Amino acid sequence: MDAMDEIVREFVVESYENLDQLDSDLVALESEVGSRALLSSVFRTIHTIKGTSGFLGFGALEAVTHVGESLLAELRDGKREMTQRTTDVLLTMVDCVREILRSIEATGAEGDLDTTAVVASIQAVLDGEEAPAAPAPAVTPAEALAVEPETAADPEPAPAPAAVTPVLPAKPAEQAPAPAPVAAVQPAASSEPAPRDLDEAPVRSATESSIRVDVEVLDALMRHVGELVLARNAMTSIAADIDDPALVHATQRLALIATELQQGVMKTRMQPIDNVWSKVPRMVRDISASLGRQVRLDMIGKETELDRGVLEAIKDPLTHLIRNAIDHGIESPEQRVAAGKPEQGVLTLRAFHQGGQVVIEIADDGKGIDPQAIAAKAVERGLRTSSEVADLAPQDVFQLLFLPGFSTAEKVTHVSGRGVGMDVVKTKVDAIGGVVDVQSTVGVGTTWRLRIPLTLAIMPALTVECASETYAIPQINLLELLAIDDKQSGVEYVGEAPVFRLRGRLLPLVDLRDVLGREPRESLVGAVIAVMHADGGRFGLLVDQVRNTEEIVAKPISAAIKGIGLYAGATLLGDGSVTLILDIPAVARRALELQETAADDRTAVVTDSGETEQMLIVSVGEDRQVAMPMGAVTRLERFPLEILERVSGSLVMQYRERITPVVDLAQILGLGTTFREELAVVVCQRGDRTVALVADEVVDIVECATDERSEVSGYGLLGSIIVRGRVTELLDLEATVRDVDARFYDAQDAELVGAGSEH
Repeated sequence: MDAMDEIVREFVVESYENLDQLDSDLVALESEVGSRALLSSVFRTIHTIKGTSGFLGFGALEAVTHVGESLLAELRDGKREMTQRTTDVLLTMVDCVREILRSIEATGAEGDLDTTAVVASIQAVLDGEEAPAAPAPAVTPAEALAVEPETAADPEPAPAPAAVTPVLPAKPAEQAPAPAPVAAVQPAASSEPAPRDLDEAPVRSATESSIRVDVEVLDALMRHVGELVLARNAMTSIAADIDDPALVHATQRLALIATELQQGVMKTRMQPIDNVWSKVPRMVRDISASLGRQVRLDMIGKETELDRGVLEAIKDPLTHLIRNAIDHGIESPEQRVAAGKPEQGVLTLRAFHQGGQVVIEIADDGKGIDPQAIAAKAVERGLRTSSEVADLAPQDVFQLLFLPGFSTAEKVTHVSGRGVGMDVVKTKVDAIGGVVDVQSTVGVGTTWRLRIPLTLAIMPALTVECASETYAIPQINLLELLAIDDKQSGVEYVGEAPVFRLRGRLLPLVDLRDVLGREPRESLVGAVIAVMHADGGRFGLLVDQVRNTEEIVAKPISAAIKGIGLYAGATLLGDGSVTLILDIPAVARRALELQETAADDRTAVVTDSGETEQMLIVSVGEDRQVAMPMGAVTRLERFPLEILERVSGSLVMQYRERITPVVDLAQILGLGTTFREELAVVVCQRGDRTVALVADEVVDIVECATDERSEVSGYGLLGSIIVRGRVTELLDLEATVRDVDARFYDAQDAELVGAGSEH
């Protein structure tokens, strides 16, 4: 029934299956008297039903199985011999259990079925009492209703169909009166329900609506479906080259069937992550108690579904990350109180779908991770040299945690400290095409984030060409495709980096040739922009041309290729060729590294007409424009208003897993707060320091003669310049940035290029 709780439904299904085996085992015991194997099997079955029924609050069912278990215990222990009467009462018990289960299946409750007689008959056997001289033959409630009136007559009142009183089992057949032909039954007869009318609509029971399938069978089926998809792709490729309508029609039919079969198999493999999380509360309790911690566990997104294979693969990584969060992250109650925190720490597990992937976060509100301590420990253990760690950004330092043999624990405990674990976490997550990273703030807490594919098997992909090579791009990362015409309309430049003005917004362009280290592109004309999203941002991936869209079967790649950090796997295309699958988040990170390197090299442009400089123009409020030197800008981003937070009255935001101070340009201009729902954010980065400036819109990037400016200025301004016929205020970028981060200019020796350099 639809309203039945899932746990009760599973109990009913399992119990029905066990009862069928029980019937067979009890009958077999009559010919194999004293069989330890059969007796043990029967006892375990009744014991399981009794225990679960008690847990679920089914008292009548528990009472029947409890007395039956007592009788079976004596048989199993050799205290009693198996007789026909013993078999009869046990079979009657099985019939009674089956009737109760039918009531539970139909209504969710045991109903008013009277089990007193069945319990009494079993207890009588236990007590060694003699059976009545000539009782009525034992029949099931359904069969009792089918007996002819003269046969069914009984001194007792006739029971109602919904509340049947099972009759005590008969002695051997020769002592019982012969039944009428219509009701030819044996003691403890078949438990099948009464037949329905032919025109009655069939009703499926719990056992008929579900079956149990071995996991290996499902895995094999999924492998076959994967091969079928590859064969379908090959057939589609062949049909495209042969002008045969019949072949095209057959191929389309094959594609439809293969797709439906694939979706059906995928549904059978999808499981909620709660199947793994169900063991976490006990684990957290035990570990926190052993370490003297007080930990509250919050779990969000239990219903998030993912492939069974992925679920199995993340069990160990999740276990280690949770143990690590309690041991290394959350402090003792005394330490937390001293730090001004509640005694009880909070460990949060969160799972959700994002862009065709499953994101799992393990967050704690503990002491956080100190990048300097990690760097020092890596040098101490000989994993890196002092010069190597000196040049690492904080986020890169966190990656040292995944090195084999790395541990910050001062002593080895039963939980951690042996230098194994995080490398295994990364290895296992990498093996399924996932990514694991860490975000941490000292004194605030740490968040471990796993981004894993929804399934390991089949995914839709776009195949593209770049430098005469073919690559596959997962469509979960693809938003749209754009072609660059011979006029390169929409393409602009920030320094030497191209951007594309897409519906009024600047989209950074990343050339796949540059990312892969191929020969540079001579011209953008004819290239295709694949608009991608990854890690919460958008960018345009430049490729030579688009080939096709097809579903691909991801195959693992060697460690050497995986180590490049740009590929998620390999696949076989419809034409039989092997191609690599691009890891789009990894491509985005590599592109960011290239852009930040280029940003450090930007300088002012000197022309024959004097010194000019690229300026970024942004709008603030209704009619104000502000210009700032483009050489000081690292990235242009767009974020929702919710990204802004306040710390001690100052605006901040979380940017690339770090707390970043925010400058409100409207406040600089004395306009008050004029935030829109979506913000244009200008990011300035210098070494490991980052500051974000918030405006309404990015207007343009232009070349300006900075020496031709008005001296009329105000707080945070250096004057005004005319940009395309409009008066535009020139931002004193250095003074503005110093107001929110006094150490920003200490990050590097070189000064920011631009209008603020005179400060």
